[in-house]
Amino acid sequence: MKGFIVVLYTCLIVLLAVTTFVEQLEGTDFVEKNVYHTIWFCCLWGAIAAIAFVVLIRRSLWHRLPLLLFHGSLLVILVGAMITFVGGKKGYIHLRPGVTECSFQEKESKNHINLPFTIRLDSFQIEYYPGTEAPADYVTHFTYSLPGEQVSMQESISMNHIFTLQGYRFYQASFDDDKQGSWLSVNYDRWGTGVTYIGYILLGLSMICLLFSRKGEFIRLLNHPLLKKGGLFVTFLFCIIGTMQGQKRVLPALTRAQADSLAYKQVIYNERIAPFNTLARDFVQKLTGKPTYKGLTSEQVLGGWLLHPEIWKDEPMIYIKSTELRHLLGIKAPYARLSELFNGSVYRLQDYFQQEEKQSKLAKAIQETDEKVGLILMLTNGTMIRLLPDDGSVKPLSNTKIEAEILYNRIPFSKILFMANLSLGLLSFLGLLYYYLKPTYFVTGKRRLLRITNLFFSIALYTTFLFHLSGYCLRWYIGGRIPLSNGYETMQFMALCILLLSCLLHRKFPYTLPFGFLLSGFALLVSYLGQMNPQITPLMPVLVSPWLSIHVSLIMMSYALFAFIMLNGILVLCILKKDTTISEPANNSERVEQLTLLSRLLLYPATFFLGAGIFLGAVWANVSWGRYWAWDPKEVWALITFLVYGVAFHSHSLRIFRKPLFFHIYMILAFLTVLMTYFGVNYILGGMHSYANS
Repeated sequence: MKGFIVVLYTCLIVLLAVTTFVEQLEGTDFVEKNVYHTIWFCCLWGAIAAIAFVVLIRRSLWHRLPLLLFHGSLLVILVGAMITFVGGKKGYIHLRPGVTECSFQEKESKNHINLPFTIRLDSFQIEYYPGTEAPADYVTHFTYSLPGEQVSMQESISMNHIFTLQGYRFYQASFDDDKQGSWLSVNYDRWGTGVTYIGYILLGLSMICLLFSRKGEFIRLLNHPLLKKGGLFVTFLFCIIGTMQGQKRVLPALTRAQADSLAYKQVIYNERIAPFNTLARDFVQKLTGKPTYKGLTSEQVLGGWLLHPEIWKDEPMIYIKSTELRHLLGIKAPYARLSELFNGSVYRLQDYFQQEEKQSKLAKAIQETDEKVGLILMLTNGTMIRLLPDDGSVKPLSNTKIEAEILYNRIPFSKILFMANLSLGLLSFLGLLYYYLKPTYFVTGKRRLLRITNLFFSIALYTTFLFHLSGYCLRWYIGGRIPLSNGYETMQFMALCILLLSCLLHRKFPYTLPFGFLLSGFALLVSYLGQMNPQITPLMPVLVSPWLSIHVSLIMMSYALFAFIMLNGILVLCILKKDTTISEPANNSERVEQLTLLSRLLLYPATFFLGAGIFLGAVWANVSWGRYWAWDPKEVWALITFLVYGVAFHSHSLRIFRKPLFFHIYMILAFLTVLMTYFGVNYILGGMHSYANS
């Protein structure tokens, strides 16, 4: 029985992973038709659920209520999903003003299904963020009538605001090009969603019980004597030396005083009200990859382009990363002049782009360069800068907000933090290895140095955390929302979570200090080098939901904990690989056991945060567009990660997980699913969740 369920479980994980790549090649409709919506796929889940149910009975888990509740909740969720699959109906309805509709078109069969009521569109409107053309919401106003009743009722549907009647749920999906008609998605699932939600609630309760049950494994690990013992490690100091490039030629630009006063002017940029400093900084950053140019501020550069474009067009400041494109253009240096991209009035990039396949690397490089040229042309043509109207229709920002945004722009939080954290993390990790791999008698005489360096790095940890927190809060204040809407912001939040965890744990577990520095530093470096969007923009209407913030926060906290577990595993492998004849085997054994206990302890909140994040994301999806699970690649890989880490809890039945070496190797390899979920899906597979990192 045990071997059979292991085989089925493994087959399921492999199948889910392979299907996401097949979807990339063959399309979503193909995998839905041949995998996700097939009877054999449901039978596979059903077989695993049935065997799990038998195992629950055989092991008499009713004597361990939290475990029974946890596994039972997963079975309830599967039952709810099956009810939705069998009895649910999905489709869409097209409304035009004044036209009464009494049916909707089913998605799968394209048949029209009658509604037990009629619905008529009164009006459709798009609400915009103040002073911009960025949509804040899509609202459908309609009237519905029940048969036999003469009174009609008026209602409205918008993003994240659904309408429910007699088991039918309507969601705002799209609208006509003339902005008169509206498309609503329709979902009829009278029982399935309710059963699934019950499963979600039971899952949440069971996870809380597992964490706080006095007889549970988590409390036993938390009270283990080895986890109460502290430790010290050796490190050294570091310094960061910055350099500045001198200005080689005089360029016509605004004076520094003029530029500084211009920085505070308010404009409409990125579909929101922002200081001119933000527009200028993004302009120079986009062109050159840096916020300043040859000692000139961004306002000076932008003013120079406005006043003297005939001179600035010969300035090599358009950064072209692709060596292939530079070779094609005959440009040797990484930076091109605007004049080099034109032959008289002929735009050179246009012909090259038409000759290339749209998905090739060269085509993407041409498109990136074309965007930079477009920015310059927009600026010189006068279409980039949009001033606030004088009629008072748009309320300007307060001076405090302007000051806050300029301060945020002028302090490179990410760059400072990733440089500092990686430097501190590398040195402290080397010191940690030095301490753990040297004989005890060798480091006994250096206690004072250890205390001093430990104090220094503790202060540095709290300082970097507070510095990062201040930058994050500044961005929150400027944007007026929790910064969790794109890849840049989620990586910032993940780094913040990692630093917070390290602050909470490093006194009791010293090795979490270098882990905190390294992981947060790499997270910030990835966002910095990956050119994830650092701009503060209004949220898409579908993202204006409290479910989003909770969902992303829990997911990112789980990733941070999994990263700690992975680094714990690497440290254990380093200790086990060392020749134990040089130092005390008993001492090494105790250190390995301590690290293993910590990893097993962190595995509980990490996996539970991930599970809660997945299912809260399902609730958000159901509220937003009418289905709590769509087998999107991001959803599938998050589920794979949950399933992979879930195996490690079953050390009682899978005895191999009791061996520290295997356990840590498994944790290191399992982290690959986290990397695939966050990075691989975004950059390889795509899907509905790609907006989160655009």
